[in-house]
Amino acid sequence: METPATLPAALRAAGRERPDHPAVVDGECTLTFADLHRRVVEAARAYAALGVRPGDRVCVWAPNTWKWVVAGLAASYAGATLVPVNSRYTAHEAAEVAARTRARLLVVADGFLGRSQVQDLLAVGLEPETTVVRIPLAGRAASARERVETSGGLVVDWADLPSYAARVTEREIEARADSVTPDDVADILFTSGTTGRSKGAMSAHRQTIGVAAAWAGIGGVDVDDRYLVVNPFFHSFGYKIGIVVGLLTGATLYPVAVFDAEATMRLVEQHRITLLPGAPTIYQSLLTAPGRGEHDLSSLRLAITGAAVVPVVLIEQMGGAGPDGLDIDDVYTAFGMTEAVVATMCRQGDDAELVARTCGRAIPGMDTRIAGPDSNAPLPPGTEGELLLRGDYVMLGYLDDEHATAQAVDADGWLRTGDVGRLDETGNLTITDRLKDMYICGGFNVYPAEVEQTLARMAEVADCAVVGVPDERMGEVGKAYVVRATGASLTADDVVAFARERLANFKVPRQVELVGGLPRNLSGKVLKTELRSNNG
Repeated sequence: METPATLPAALRAAGRERPDHPAVVDGECTLTFADLHRRVVEAARAYAALGVRPGDRVCVWAPNTWKWVVAGLAASYAGATLVPVNSRYTAHEAAEVAARTRARLLVVADGFLGRSQVQDLLAVGLEPETTVVRIPLAGRAASARERVETSGGLVVDWADLPSYAARVTEREIEARADSVTPDDVADILFTSGTTGRSKGAMSAHRQTIGVAAAWAGIGGVDVDDRYLVVNPFFHSFGYKIGIVVGLLTGATLYPVAVFDAEATMRLVEQHRITLLPGAPTIYQSLLTAPGRGEHDLSSLRLAITGAAVVPVVLIEQMGGAGPDGLDIDDVYTAFGMTEAVVATMCRQGDDAELVARTCGRAIPGMDTRIAGPDSNAPLPPGTEGELLLRGDYVMLGYLDDEHATAQAVDADGWLRTGDVGRLDETGNLTITDRLKDMYICGGFNVYPAEVEQTLARMAEVADCAVVGVPDERMGEVGKAYVVRATGASLTADDVVAFARERLANFKVPRQVELVGGLPRNLSGKVLKTELRSNNG
């Protein structure tokens, strides 16, 4: 079957070809693909009645639920551009995204994590052209439409969308969907902003569809899969490699609003989940969960994880059998980023050593290269340098920021990732670290990821992160933040002694701080800027 070229076309095809197959199962709510198509069309008609025009932006600020799926796909069906907003953002941050994208609509889950998102937005104020669509969650009763005194905008309840939809015919909205082209901007996803102001990476429909199809093809995803989507929908891993993969393959999505290891294991057992992609922290939490042995997780056939660096020992444990493993049939690693979504993946048949120690090789439509700091010329296999990416799924550019776009993507289309790595003779990528995380100790370059990989081998270490901190004599030295495993009596001296046996002296952390947990963003990346800021 030919892959649809746009998101509206993909939704139509799914509704036509698999009308009675479950598309989304969210608690007591089950939507078939026909149900999903119908609800998206209705929401898109309401969007149009509320003033959304082709090319406008629609923000969705909510956790993973079936309503997010409908709200997000309705933006595309109405001819607009989807802007997912981090569900943990404050109202100030969400309002800033809406302002920067000049959003016509901001769909908000009111009551998530016990907060009052709509009231907070009213206090902050929105641009006059932005309408709020309020999804009341538990503890937040639906309210009548009301004027926003601070901005003159309108707040509309989710339950009121059908009455707005009645003002726009299905024929009108289907014409909107027909007018969407593969080169139209489908979505704007903002970077994590861990090193400064976040930037909005723009992707076309052909890119969002294409990268989801490539990932699904390599993973062998099909209509029989049951996909637990722990990755947040506001992130490309949850939206493109979750929602869009489901549309293209017929896999049934089970969205998870807030990750909890015990609840996740119950869902896997109850629904016989087959797919559980996620950030490394997801699997680390499952491996250390006290009740893991009480749940049958044998249905899991595929896990795909990725980050700048994934602990080798984690990959081994995910595929391992017995009390120390999750016994997942196929465990793949991959590499991606907001600006390119997925660039490399392991493949079926790759041996365990390759999967554990590399991120696989370029997916169809993408090229990889390792280059030095002053040139884009490729370095020989096995040589360390900055990873460059080029191909079909590299972003169109950053929203309203030509300078940042030019700095990131050169005239030949190569995206400088900021990650240090190497390629082997067959193109398999190994990520060494982030360029910005490297520090210099006594004249020697130290990549914290190498130290972290070593410390992760300690049975009493549940998690760790290493940063460079100022030192009068050495310039910088390593400081390790270590989370003890449950019940462990590990000391700082134990950590240093373990490192000294396995690493060159300049790589051994000079300082160790035992902590209860590491600061991470929702993509699972450790916020090393926060750790460094604690050391002056």
